[in-house]
Amino acid sequence: MGIPIRLPEIHDGRTDRAKRRFLGRLAGLLTVAPFAPRASTASRVVLIQTSPIAGFQYHDGEAVWTGLRVGQALTLVRESRNPHDGKAVRVDWLGHKLGYVPRSENHAVAELLDRGAKLSARIAALSEKRDAHGWKSNWDRVRLEVLLAAEP
Repeated sequence: MGIPIRLPEIHDGRTDRAKRRFLGRLAGLLTVAPFAPRASTASRVVLIQTSPIAGFQYHDGEAVWTGLRVGQALTLVRESRNPHDGKAVRVDWLGHKLGYVPRSENHAVAELLDRGAKLSARIAALSEKRDAHGWKSNWDRVRLEVLLAAEP
């Protein structure tokens, strides 16, 4: 005994072809889905935000620029005693200080870190942008993604 399936009515002479295509897709899903690999709990993450790294030009950014690659892991370090910003979150790469999550975007990340949330970060984009005078524009040279490990 099968499950009754109501197909959409098509009145332009393509009904049989539409039915066959629909049933073929449905059959494909039913045969593939039970064997599809399941995501491990370690790989389940939620993207919290994407931001530029603020202050990149003032720290180790230029010195390590040639080693940076999209997808590389970054370390988020909470600096609650930072004299300039009580919600400061420093961004490090292999022990090098790249800068900070921008002050205008760090509140949620700081709160999550303060609560012990399992946050990670990675390089989302790298740019060789130049300003009107030909100088490298440092504000948006490196963008990071902040990720939250999802509960199983």
